[in-house]
Amino acid sequence: MGEVRPTRILLADDHALVRRGVRLILDNEPDLCVVAETADGAEAVAQARTERPDLAILDIAMPRLTGLQAAREMSRLMPEMRILILTMYDNEQYFFEALKAGASGYVLKSVADRDLVEACRAAVRGEPFLYPGAVNALIRNYLERVARGDDQPGRTITDREEEVLKLVAEGYSSKQIADLLFISVKTVERHRANLLQKLGLRDRLELTRYAIRAGLIEP
Repeated sequence: MGEVRPTRILLADDHALVRRGVRLILDNEPDLCVVAETADGAEAVAQARTERPDLAILDIAMPRLTGLQAAREMSRLMPEMRILILTMYDNEQYFFEALKAGASGYVLKSVADRDLVEACRAAVRGEPFLYPGAVNALIRNYLERVARGDDQPGRTITDREEEVLKLVAEGYSSKQIADLLFISVKTVERHRANLLQKLGLRDRLELTRYAIRAGLIEP
């Protein structure tokens, strides 16, 4: 029998120390192998397209694209790739957003040494992984409602508006945002105007404060 190929993993977290620790955990397992790592959500999407890993492990708070935004893009471009969210946020809203974004698991950094390897193997098998304390019925109930087409709690802004909001809050100009998202400057300005109107805000400073409260950037 031939040797089984290890699961190829892309690791994205904006803290080098976290990446080093996670890599040590994963590379210590014969069936897991980190083939690429980055500190940036947009770069994670680019590397996923280049490396075509079996599994992406994404932090939520990263520059340019959050882990959730990157997960949405990866799910659209590479639906066969598995995604895990690795985060310090024990937060039900983020958990459901992760599922909607296409992630098959949600692992807390505080217990990564205990749970991450198991979560990777579950994801590769096509099984969901929940951090301890969350209940499997929570996922089943959620997925059943989606399958029935029941209304989910709506978000105020669209995915694209969220991407623009994050980049505005990080100080990018309209031209830079247009280049990053492959859209026109005029479209960026329209999204910015829509954001101000929808959120009832007045300027870039208030947009930045909102982005911090929403967890899109770190203060």
